[in-house]
Amino acid sequence: MVHDMPASGQADDVIRIHDLKKNYGHLEVLKGIDLTVKRAQAAFVIGPSGSGKSTLLRCVNSLESYEGGQLWVEDYLVGAERRGNRFVEAHPKTTARRRGSIGMVFQRFNLFPNMTALENVTAGLRMVLKMNRDEAFERGKLLLERVGLANRADAFPAQLSGGQQQRVAIARAIAANPSLVLFDEPTSALDPELVGEVLAVMRDLIRDGMTMMVVTHEITFAEEVGDMLYFIDHGRVAEAGVPSDVIRNSKHPRTTEFLSRIRQ
Repeated sequence: MVHDMPASGQADDVIRIHDLKKNYGHLEVLKGIDLTVKRAQAAFVIGPSGSGKSTLLRCVNSLESYEGGQLWVEDYLVGAERRGNRFVEAHPKTTARRRGSIGMVFQRFNLFPNMTALENVTAGLRMVLKMNRDEAFERGKLLLERVGLANRADAFPAQLSGGQQQRVAIARAIAANPSLVLFDEPTSALDPELVGEVLAVMRDLIRDGMTMMVVTHEITFAEEVGDMLYFIDHGRVAEAGVPSDVIRNSKHPRTTEFLSRIRQ
């Protein structure tokens, strides 16, 4: 994939997506996504299963390639690097380095089962950033305290509840001071009584000005703390706006249908 299109947008854009297309073989998953996330914004993405929400996040984080359009994060075109006046496919080392500036929280926690909570939080600091072990552990302890788990530093994932595991995963995602954190349905694998503790941590991050993009079914939470809400249907943004406007005064019939169904 070679690009020769210039960058455009505002200085405070962290994510800038124009006409993004992604296919799996003959299956079109993303059919022309347009979306912007500004610095210190919490952008929420909702939509039915199979609409392309998680694929969109994976493209932002270079876990998936894309076939068309533009996807900018900060000042770089995802998947490409500049050579003179053109863009060519990015070297894998370039992609890996860029991915280090983006935190990712997965639906299923993705913790290392043979590492303690503290070791999980600091794994990237020690193995990728080559931070001194003692320095990494000091930072890790502060991060665990931030997510309310200072007393579980030595616990292994199997000894933690789902909510605690996800809070460890959030601490790991913010360990390297990323400019952006992506959340892929962070509460969907949790028992209902554990959802609140994860949302409380996310609420604190939003209050602190963390830029984030969140795929979720937690509509009330999105309305409460979100700056922007994007409803994706069949690989396109069907509706976008301030969360309360989209949720309470949706203009697209598919948005209305989706919201009424998940509230039942």
